[in-house]
Amino acid sequence: MGFGFWDLELLWGLELGIWSFSTMRLGTVIGRVTLSKAVAALAGGRWLIVSPFTREHFQRGTETLHGLSKDPSLVVYDDLGGGVGQTIGFIEGREAASPFEQPTPIDGIVAALVDEIFYKPFNP
Repeated sequence: MGFGFWDLELLWGLELGIWSFSTMRLGTVIGRVTLSKAVAALAGGRWLIVSPFTREHFQRGTETLHGLSKDPSLVVYDDLGGGVGQTIGFIEGREAASPFEQPTPIDGIVAALVDEIFYKPFNP
């Protein structure tokens, strides 16, 4: 049984205790990006500018926090149809390229369109 590169990297990361898995984050779409040229594998998708949620967003519960977050905005690839003002779930890093069959130069992708968030902050 042979090991591939990814198998060895996973084993090495687990052995050293430094492996971390990317998590989905939430954010608000604040704009779109228009490209004059794109990689063929990305044809048909759109690019969105996202303001990621911070702790302040979640501390307010269902009350909407207006304006941009303190974290820097980022650009993510979207093939689900997210629009400006919508809350989305996005993934960053190596996992963002997972939906593509061929290696694709992408660092962030929309993973979910969020309809509603139910959260009640814990106040001791």
